[in-house]
Amino acid sequence: MPWQASLGPLQRLAPVRLDDWYAALRARAGDATPLRLALLGGRLAATPGLAFLAGYQAALRALWPSAPASLGAFCVTERRSLRPADLETRLEGLSLNGRKDFVSAADAADWLLVAAREDAPGEAPRLALCVVRNGSPGVRLEALPALPLMPDIGHARLYLEGAHCERLAGDGWSDYAKPFRTLEDLYVLAALVAWLYGVGLDAGWPEPLRLRLIALLGGCAEGARQCPSAAGGHMLLAGLFAQFQALHADLDAAFAATPAPWPALWQRDRGLLGIAATARERRLEKAREALGLG
Repeated sequence: MPWQASLGPLQRLAPVRLDDWYAALRARAGDATPLRLALLGGRLAATPGLAFLAGYQAALRALWPSAPASLGAFCVTERRSLRPADLETRLEGLSLNGRKDFVSAADAADWLLVAAREDAPGEAPRLALCVVRNGSPGVRLEALPALPLMPDIGHARLYLEGAHCERLAGDGWSDYAKPFRTLEDLYVLAALVAWLYGVGLDAGWPEPLRLRLIALLGGCAEGARQCPSAAGGHMLLAGLFAQFQALHADLDAAFAATPAPWPALWQRDRGLLGIAATARERRLEKAREALGLG
């Protein structure tokens, strides 16, 4: 990966509508790898929320390399659960019916990846992953109130009523929904660290802190080479988050001497990487067991 293009001074993109912002990022990124998309998106983002969006889109493309170039969204959660047995959205033939309760950036997305049950009555829960186009017949979004965290990234509830879809090959849980959470953690971390590096470059943070951020980005590059379902990859990801956690005191000190608007943005959105902490800890425990680490 051409690190020179990610580490030097860059002019951020203006914070416009999410789909327009992402289109501008893609125009700058060209035929980029998912990691390069996340890093460049973080550097060009004016807010942590836009850095999240870049990492989220990069994770979608790491999961589904054939994804369209336009902005997409991943739709699994129903009543705050991701467990296949708790989902009620159904695939019948190539028709989807059901509801997804929390979809990030759905209102700006051109396409939606939807996890749906396809098991027959009495069978163990089995998921498929399907693609629908936003605005197609039977696809309806209901915008949700903005959250205190990343208010510039909208969320919506998705309703599906006989929506025609394309089913992706493979198992919706083991091939898509389960690995996506690991990929999202990795690429959002990469994008947010790239955002922090850019703020530090502009604000003249101490070079040792900026070098530690670069080292974290290098670790993310190695993480992007790992299988998202493998124990070794989960251990590496846990190590990256531990390194990031160890930077918090130095970041707080650096932001205290940084001009507006950066400190306020960081205070508002710094918790975004903590949202999935419980799931990461569960994956780490399983990885320890798989590797014989107790």
